[in-house]
Amino acid sequence: MESKIWLSSPHMGGGEMRYIQEAFEHNWVAPLGKNVDEFESALESFLGEKFVGVLSSGTAALHLALVQLGVGIGDEVICQSFTFSASANPIKYLGADPVFVDSDETNWNMSPLYLEQAIQDRISKGKKPKAVIVVHLYGMPALMDEIADVCKKYEIPLVEDSAESLGSTYKGKMCGTFGEFAILSFNGNKIITTSGGGALVTSTKDQKLKTIFLSTQARDNAPHYQHSEIGYNYRLSNISAGIGRGQMEVLSERIAQRRANHEFYKELFSDIDAVTVFSEANSDFYSNHWLTSITLDKNITAKTNHDLINAFADKNIETRPLWKPMHLQPVFKDCPYYGEKIAEDLFDRGLCLPSGSNLTNDDKKRIKDVVNNFQF
Repeated sequence: MESKIWLSSPHMGGGEMRYIQEAFEHNWVAPLGKNVDEFESALESFLGEKFVGVLSSGTAALHLALVQLGVGIGDEVICQSFTFSASANPIKYLGADPVFVDSDETNWNMSPLYLEQAIQDRISKGKKPKAVIVVHLYGMPALMDEIADVCKKYEIPLVEDSAESLGSTYKGKMCGTFGEFAILSFNGNKIITTSGGGALVTSTKDQKLKTIFLSTQARDNAPHYQHSEIGYNYRLSNISAGIGRGQMEVLSERIAQRRANHEFYKELFSDIDAVTVFSEANSDFYSNHWLTSITLDKNITAKTNHDLINAFADKNIETRPLWKPMHLQPVFKDCPYYGEKIAEDLFDRGLCLPSGSNLTNDDKKRIKDVVNNFQF
C-alpha cells in the first residue's frame, strides 16, 4: 500500500523550534510569555485594525465571544447550518438555543435572505436573537456586505467563524475583521497550526483584555485568590504560541500553496462536466482555499460523492463529505431552521479533496490517476 495522502496535514516551516527552544531556555512553558505576546502581535499586524487574544481552541474563542455578548440561558443565537458543530456547540454551553439558517446556493455560506427571514420570525415570537454567527466555509468569504447590513438593521452583533479563512479577503478586507468578534483556529489541519489552539479577534483593546481575564480563570486584581466572575482555563501555552510564531513566518507561502492546489483541481476537472469545483464567484472574493471542494451533478452522472470517496480510499487517499448541516444533526434536531434544502443538497453531492500545503507532485499524480480512471 502506498503512503497515505491526508486531507490536510500539519506543515511545519522550519522556524518553529527556535521559538520553542527559547521558551524552554527561559522556563516560560506556562500560558504566558514572549511567544504568546509576539504571536498575538503577529496576528494583529496581519489582520490590521483588530486586537487578538490567543486561546486553547477556536471553540474556546467562540465561547468567550458569546460570553462577552451577554448570551445566557434561554437566549437565541442564529448560526449558519452548513458548518462544523464547533460553530454551534458554544451556544449550548451557555444554555442558549441555536437557530439555524440555510446557505446561499453559490456562496455556500449563510444566506442573507434566510437570515433576515429568521430574524423577523424570531422577533415576531418575542425572541430577538442575541448574536449571529457566520462562517467562512473552506476559506470562502461569506456575503459580508449583505449579512452585515442585515445585522446592523436589526442591531444584532455579528460574530465571524473564521476558523478556516485566515488570509481570505472580501472586497480586499480580511476575513475576521467584519464582526464585533471573530474566531480563528490553529488546529492541526488548519492553514497554520499550533498543534491545537485558536484566537479571539476583538474590536477593542478592552475586549482583548477581558478575553485574557476570562481565559485565565477570571482572577480579580487582589493579593489573594478572588473571583467575581466565572472564568475559564482557555489561554494558549507559550510552547504552542512558539509554534504559531514560526508558522506566521510562512503563512503567505501556505496560502499560495493552497491556492495552487485549487488551480490544480480546476484544471484536473475542467473537462468533466459532472463535477463543479467550488470557486470564487467574482473578484470580490479571495479564498485561501483551505480545502478545495467539489460537487457532482446528479443530472449528468449516476455516481455519488461516496463512490468517489471510496475510489480515493482504495488508493489510500483521504477525502471527506462536505459538512452535514447542523439542523440535520441529532443533537440539534429540535432547533428552529430557516431555509430550503441548499445545505442538504451540498452535503448530499459534495466532497473535500486533499488540499494540504505539503502536497507533492507525486501526490498530485496519484490523485490525478484516480480521477482519470473514475467512470463519471
